[in-house]
Amino acid sequence: MYWYLLKTILSALLSSSLFKETRAGLWIQTSLDRLMTYVTTKYDLDITKKEEKWFKKYPNLKTRIEELESVSHPKCGLEEFDGFAKLDARIKRLQVRIKKLEE
Repeated sequence: MYWYLLKTILSALLSSSLFKETRAGLWIQTSLDRLMTYVTTKYDLDITKKEEKWFKKYPNLKTRIEELESVSHPKCGLEEFDGFAKLDARIKRLQVRIKKLEE
C-alpha cells in the first residue's frame, strides 16, 4: 500500500509539464514502473486479489456496483451538450471566413 502511495507522490512530482517530455523524465517514469512491478510481484501486493475475495464474499454488492458503474456515465454524442448548436454555428462561420481569406 505504501509503495503505491509513494509511486503516486513521486509520479505527481516528476510528471509535471516541464519535466514530463524530457529524456530524464521518461527514464524516471519507466524506472518507477519497473520498480513497482518488481515490488508487487516479489511481495505479492495484488489489490485485485483482495477485490475478488471481497466480491465473492458479497456478490449482491458486486452486481449493484457494476450496475451503478454502467449507468453512471452514459455515453452521449456532442450534440447532446448544452451550447453545441451555438458552437457548431460559430465553427461553420469561421470555416467560411477562412475559405474567403484563402481565395
